[in-house]
Amino acid sequence: MEKQIQSALISVYHKDGLAPVVKKLHEHGITIYSTGGTAAFIREQNIPVTTVESITSYPSILGGRVKTLHPKVFGGILARQTLAQDREDLVKYDIPQIDMVMVDLYPFGQTVASGASDEEAIEKIDIGGISLIRAAAKNYYDLLVISNQGQYRKFLRILEKKGPQTSLEERKIFAAEAFHISSHYDTLVFNWLNRENLVFAWKDSFSGGKKLRYGENPHQQGYFYGDFESLYTQLHGKEISYNNLLDIDAAESLVAEFNETVFAVLKHNNACGIAAREKLIEAWTDALAGDPVSAFGGILSTNVEVNAETAEGINKIFFEVIIAPGYTDEALKILEQKKNRIILIRKSFGFQSLIEKSALNGVLVQERDSKVEASSDLKTVTKRQPSEAEIRDLLFANKVVKHSKSNAIVLVKNQQLVGNGIGQTSRVDALKQAIAKADSFNLDLHGAVMASDAFFPFADSVELADKAGITTVIQPGGSVRDQESIDYCDNHNMSMVFTGIRHFKH
Repeated sequence: MEKQIQSALISVYHKDGLAPVVKKLHEHGITIYSTGGTAAFIREQNIPVTTVESITSYPSILGGRVKTLHPKVFGGILARQTLAQDREDLVKYDIPQIDMVMVDLYPFGQTVASGASDEEAIEKIDIGGISLIRAAAKNYYDLLVISNQGQYRKFLRILEKKGPQTSLEERKIFAAEAFHISSHYDTLVFNWLNRENLVFAWKDSFSGGKKLRYGENPHQQGYFYGDFESLYTQLHGKEISYNNLLDIDAAESLVAEFNETVFAVLKHNNACGIAAREKLIEAWTDALAGDPVSAFGGILSTNVEVNAETAEGINKIFFEVIIAPGYTDEALKILEQKKNRIILIRKSFGFQSLIEKSALNGVLVQERDSKVEASSDLKTVTKRQPSEAEIRDLLFANKVVKHSKSNAIVLVKNQQLVGNGIGQTSRVDALKQAIAKADSFNLDLHGAVMASDAFFPFADSVELADKAGITTVIQPGGSVRDQESIDYCDNHNMSMVFTGIRHFKH
């Protein structure tokens, strides 16, 4: 059902891109109604415009808070044009019929993000604009609604292709986008007002969405909602998949913990290799040595620019994604030799303060685990004190185990991951897995340290670690049988520190 546009109400905050639209409307003889700054802008284009004030006989009042909130405006928008009674009301009350509404909203989100005061933020809560958008979207059978600056060009293409007329399907799509805009805006306002949890409710909204090739498996459809481009620039490679996104998130969360030069290799959201070294090539070499088998098809992440020497080493294996803050020109040429290889530049580490997970047809929400233990947080509970080198390894291992699936054990030596056991149903099994992995790659555990994401319920784990050559342990503590583990360490010249912080990850 094509509808002809004969009149349009335009009142926008963002005017970039508006000029060609209003010029095209004018070419087609469309009557334009407008307010304040938008009306002035349209006049500057030498286009006639009728002010809303001339329709309502009311000026803009209360410092601009009330401009369009009037029956003569909303009547023209909400009138059902096929209903005789509504048409009669328009004539009776001298209300102009409106066929199109073009409105965008005050930049509330940007205002809050800028650190503005509460008073400034409140003034950027749009009332008239959002009311116009909702009214026009509700009446999409008869009206077209343009609800944000990003739609100006899309609407202009319609005008250029077929003139001032739209199909029902087009109007419905614009209406759906309008309700998305309004609901997203309301969510921003609600979460700002409710930042002290005055109302026990959870709302979240993402304005960007993308259909992925598939979900976790090819028979599952997958989607990503978020602004990936604000965090990364993709320089090369195939389309990023659902599983790639999960691995990228895990890799970035881990690498962000380190200030020193590190290289990490992840697979299925867990580290299979990570090392810190002065030179990047050495960090890469030692990270790969931690588990060169699992590295196949993995995700690579580092916190320094990738140079040609390191790229040559990396290029010898198959991997899905590499993430870095930059690449030298020569390094990029090397890495681009594989056409499907995804190469990302990290713009910034950006993590939300809250994380959410669907469960039982609802949502679990919690604060991100942002605790990073320092040497001052370590409490030595054994007779033997760890050395400075051991403390450095303990803190390194504790960061890695924090980002490993529970139950998790991580073994580190000289700031290199030399073994890990992840996702096990018992802690001792996780340790057995870690030791077996180190042995399979001929990695010497004598003098290594062990990190556990939660307390040891029995002394069997420290006994097994001792027999493997491990000399120092970091764990949260808190078991009713902690003393058994402490006594074993004291009797075998091991050191153990408690952090008091558990790092479960499921």
